[in-house]
Amino acid sequence: MSRKQLVTLTNMCMIEDQDENVVVQIRDPKRYSWSGAAFPGGHIEEGENFSDSVIREVFEETGLTISNPRLVGTKHWPDKEGHRYIVFLYKATEFSGTIHSTEEGEVRWVKKSELSQLELAYDLLEIVKVMDDPTLSEFFYTKKDQTGEWDRNFR
Repeated sequence: MSRKQLVTLTNMCMIEDQDENVVVQIRDPKRYSWSGAAFPGGHIEEGENFSDSVIREVFEETGLTISNPRLVGTKHWPDKEGHRYIVFLYKATEFSGTIHSTEEGEVRWVKKSELSQLELAYDLLEIVKVMDDPTLSEFFYTKKDQTGEWDRNFR
């Protein structure tokens, strides 16, 4: 059995200010299967280090330049082809610039405590749970059974 796997590497970043506001991007369901309010992020490019990738993605999608993003967890699952999809979860409290929307979606500040009132991207609250709980570092899906249902797991 080979120890090599095909993997898709991505990132996501919760940008939070001193007043507990966070930046969200409203992802259009006509363009994205994972749509709704989410944190900015994207794919890690070949040869790119992880922290530089999240800095780049945040800038491209929001106009903000973040400094010292902190890796706070991972989310992962097997995709339809049996490959692994990994999202590196970051938090950033140091940033400069002014937010602006892009073709990726509308970008805005919202109160973190009001996230649940938005139409959120699937499982965003579980992602926030991992990002905010220092006892957790991993959120992953496993197949429950042959029906195609998934179990949500935290560690």
